Amino acid sequence: SRKTLLKNAGLSFFIKKPLCDEDYIKDQLLKKSINKRNLPKLLAKAKALSVSKKNTKHLVVGSDTIILFKKNIINKAKTIEEAKKKLQKLSGKKHQIISGVSVCLNNKQIWSYQQTSTINMNRLNQKQINTYLKKTGKNILSSVGCYQVEKLGPQIIKSINGDFFNVLGFPLFPFLIFLSKK
Repeated sequence: SRKTLLKNAGLSFFIKKPLCDEDYIKDQLLKKSINKRNLPKLLAKAKALSVSKKNTKHLVVGSDTIILFKKNIINKAKTIEEAKKKLQKLSGKKHQIISGVSVCLNNKQIWSYQQTSTINMNRLNQKQINTYLKKTGKNILSSVGCYQVEKLGPQIIKSINGDFFNVLGFPLFPFLIFLSKK
C-alpha cells in the first residue's frame, strides 16, 4: 500500500529491500524496554540507514507500522486461524495504528516523523469474521490487523480517528510537506 500511496502522490522512486534483520532489531529494542510507541520510528530509521549505506547519493525513506492494542503489539497473523483469533480480540474495541517514517541521506537521518491513528472495530460475531476472511483470502495475512482499510476493511471497521493515510501505513501529508521544503 505504501508503494501505491507514493505513486499516486506523483513521486518518482525505486524500491530497495532493507539490508537489516527487522525482527532481530525489533526484539533487541523491546528487550531494552523502550516505549513500544517509539518502535515504528526506530525501525523505520534502521531500515532507511541500512539502505542509505549503499545508496549515499539518494534520499532513502524507511517506514514501519505497528498496531498497539491494550499496550501490546499485534503482529501479522501467520494463518487464517490466527487471523480469526486476532479479529475476535479486536472485535468491538479500539486500537492504535502507529506509523513511523525516516529519511536518510548519505547514511544520516535527516528527518523522521511518527503518527498515531485510532481504529474502532465493529462488534463481530464468528460468522461475520469467517465471511470476511473468506472474502479477503490469504492476502489478509500481509496486514498487521488482519484487515485492509483500502479494500474490504470498511465492512468490519466502525470508525477511524486520525489520518487515513497513516492507517494505510504511511503518514503521507507530513512526508510531502518535508519533501516540499527540500
